[in-house]
Amino acid sequence: MSSKHERIEAAVAAYRGGPLDAHFLAYVDLFNRQRFYEAHDALEALWLTTRHGPDGEFFKGLIQLAGAFVHVQKNRRGPAVALFRLAQGRLTQFPDAHWRLNLPEVRALVQGWLQRLESDAPPSALLADSPPRLELRAH
Repeated sequence: MSSKHERIEAAVAAYRGGPLDAHFLAYVDLFNRQRFYEAHDALEALWLTTRHGPDGEFFKGLIQLAGAFVHVQKNRRGPAVALFRLAQGRLTQFPDAHWRLNLPEVRALVQGWLQRLESDAPPSALLADSPPRLELRAH
């Protein structure tokens, strides 16, 4: 597979028939493997169909979270901070285990990264020292 679209479709297909939407599960997997741009794209397909519903802001916040880490990887401190803040604002609206995602940990992750980005270290170096992870609760 050579195209980005094909890679994302393969990642999503691996989770079809699972306990949650395959796009969401692919997002978590890709995010945890630091493939943030692809995670963003995998979840965007779900967000586009739900953006006006009750989960629209949730998915948009997660897309912004992945986007923030794309900017961290590219050493773009300002855009990363802006997206972390946008994601933080959206994700605070939801209960602690929305879509089985441990949101208190996600909120702490965002806050920690906002603090890390205040340092002088290149953002990508910070990423190597402290890779982010998303954890799903059992039920």
